[in-house]
Amino acid sequence: MNSIIDDCLLAVTNMKRIDSKLTKHLNECVERFNQADFIKDDPIQIPHQFSVLQDIEIMAFWVAMLAWGQRKTIINKSNELINLMDGAPYDFIKNHKEKDRKRFLEFKHRTFQATDTLYFLEFFQHYYQKNESLENAFAQHLSPDARTAEAALVGFHEFFFSLENAPQRTRKHVSTPARKSTCKRLNMFLRWMVRQDDKGVDFGLWTKIKAAQLLIPLDVHVDRVARHYGLIDRKQRDWKTVLELTGNLRLLDKNDPVKYDFALFGLGVLNKF
Repeated sequence: MNSIIDDCLLAVTNMKRIDSKLTKHLNECVERFNQADFIKDDPIQIPHQFSVLQDIEIMAFWVAMLAWGQRKTIINKSNELINLMDGAPYDFIKNHKEKDRKRFLEFKHRTFQATDTLYFLEFFQHYYQKNESLENAFAQHLSPDARTAEAALVGFHEFFFSLENAPQRTRKHVSTPARKSTCKRLNMFLRWMVRQDDKGVDFGLWTKIKAAQLLIPLDVHVDRVARHYGLIDRKQRDWKTVLELTGNLRLLDKNDPVKYDFALFGLGVLNKF
C-alpha cells in the first residue's frame, strides 16, 4: 500500500516544475512568518508555557485536537484545561484519581464534549504509566525509510482508540488518512514536535520521525494560497490533496517541505498573495 502511495507522490511531483520566482517568494515568506513573534497569536503558545517534554507533548496534542474556530477561543479553552490540571499536565495525568475527573465534566469546546475529555484523560494516563514519551505512539507504526508519515497517523488512530469502551463519538476528533481526512490537526502537531530549526516556534523534540516525512497541515488558508500559486490541481480537499501539495513542496525543499506551512498559512491569514 505504501509503495503505491509513494509512486503516486512521485508521479505528482515529477509533473510539477516550480518557478524560481515562486520558490524565492515562498522562502522569503517562511523567513517572515517563522519567527518567535508568531507564537503570541497562535495556539502553539500553550505548549510553549512548559519546559518538561511530557507537559509539552500533552498540551501540544490536546491543543492541536481543539484547533478549529477562532484562535483566541482555542487559546482560552486550552488555558482552561491547564487550570483544570492544576497547572501541571503530566503530573496530573500520571497521578490523578477517578474522582479528580469530575472537574472536567463542564469542559467543552464546540463539539468537543465531556465524553471526549474524559477519554483523552483515560488514554493519557494509561499511556504514560507505561511510556516516557508520546513519540513512540506514532513512530512505532512508521518504518525509517517511509516516504511520508502516513502510516504513523493511521497507526496512531488505531492505537489511540484501542482502549476498552473507547467512545465512538470521540473518533471524529482524532482523524486518520484511512477515512481520507486531511488530518490537518495531527499533521500540525507532528510539525510542532518534529521540525527543528533555530527560530523557536516548532519544538523539534522528536527524532524518530524525520522532517522530510512530515505532511502539510492543510486548512482553508493553506489550501486557498496553494491553489493560487498552482501547487494544487486536485479539486477536492482531502488526503490525496495533502499528498499532492506536500509532494510539490518537496520540490522546493526535500528535507523540510512542511516549513512552507508558515508561508502559505501566513499569507492566507493576511489575505496578501
